[in-house]
Amino acid sequence: MKKILIAEDDEMMLKTMEFRLVKEGYHVILCPNGQVALDKIVSENPDLIISDIMMPFITGLDIVNKVKIELKLDIPIIILSAVGLEKTVLEAFELGADDFITKPFSPNELSVRVKRLLLRK
Repeated sequence: MKKILIAEDDEMMLKTMEFRLVKEGYHVILCPNGQVALDKIVSENPDLIISDIMMPFITGLDIVNKVKIELKLDIPIIILSAVGLEKTVLEAFELGADDFITKPFSPNELSVRVKRLLLRK
């Protein structure tokens, strides 16, 4: 069973994504902020990371930097943000993010993007 870690400080959004991904047969690890996410990434070794950009303590961009550049882990990362600023999107990709979804998005879109990235792994 593939493990997906979700870092999202909006509890409703977190639960919505969890519901959809569990229904599709994934093991989901929930993280209410970036600090918890970094701890869990190291201890759980997920197959995919979904992270919001704007979170308390540690941002989604910090997570991408830590996972891809510092730890050199080959874990696909999808970045979520209500901030569709081109500069932020480009920075996420420059740090190594594999995909970017602008909020709000449909559960079907999330599902398709998750499957696509997990097939590459």
